[in-house]
Amino acid sequence: MYTQVTTPIDAGALHERLYAGEIFLFRDLPAMRSLVAFAQGLLERAFHPHVPRIAHSHLAAERQAEIFAAAGKEFTRSPVVKALWRELFGSIGLNAERLARDRLRVRLQPPLSRERGQSRSVMRSTVPFHRDTWGTNLYAQINWWAPVYPITEERTMALYPALWDRSLRNSSASYDLQALVKLVSEKGREAITGEMAVPELLESVDPAQAVPVIIEPGSVIVFSSAHAHAGVPNSSSLSRFSLETRTVWISDIRSGHGAPNIDGAARWMAPGFFYRVSDGAPLNEILGLERLAPYEGRPAVR
Repeated sequence: MYTQVTTPIDAGALHERLYAGEIFLFRDLPAMRSLVAFAQGLLERAFHPHVPRIAHSHLAAERQAEIFAAAGKEFTRSPVVKALWRELFGSIGLNAERLARDRLRVRLQPPLSRERGQSRSVMRSTVPFHRDTWGTNLYAQINWWAPVYPITEERTMALYPALWDRSLRNSSASYDLQALVKLVSEKGREAITGEMAVPELLESVDPAQAVPVIIEPGSVIVFSSAHAHAGVPNSSSLSRFSLETRTVWISDIRSGHGAPNIDGAARWMAPGFFYRVSDGAPLNEILGLERLAPYEGRPAVR
């Protein structure tokens, strides 16, 4: 399923292949190894004296969630994390002046038995089946995903590459990203549940088409946000921690270039979720747009 390449790679060629549905695996990158080590150290300090992957066996669900929420905020805001992601992008061949990124996040997925009956906060639950582009309408958007600790088929995410060019019935036409942003501003990101974060699939898909992602810590998979994917319900006894972000090549957003829109119908696109890697400038300001802009098939930027 993965294309493995040596780095650096030509940025234009990389994006063209991603927009065509190719999935890349960058194995054992020094900057990703450093990111993993940083995340492990942060989590192990936060959950001390408990081991992060089994902390759910020792802590009430509310306490585990509280500790993780604080650790997640620390990770996202860390200058070290921002510098390491920038180093990682550069090692692959991506120019920080031409690249914008979403927030840099760590995610917790506890075992399914712990998750049942608890708050399904978006950063500590199993994310349902979706295409990211159903929500953001940014077809140049690229996903980056990496494990913090070793993963197995029982605790990972899954891609559905066979559905790349198949139209799927979904709720994107009624998805109101503007209302979700307002909710976050009023109540904080913790108010968002996994189901609210992304539009829903409105038909059945064959579970056999799911391809679990099994890669080692220090490696990262990179794929178009138009790929269908989902969290695998964690049937193991260990919590899964992973790193993720999303990027866009700024010139492709300007030109409306990217992956094909097979089945997205949302009203808004979300350039304000992204920041230029070189200086942190909001992408919407670079493009002369509002943080959320009406989606009309191609952005009218100036």
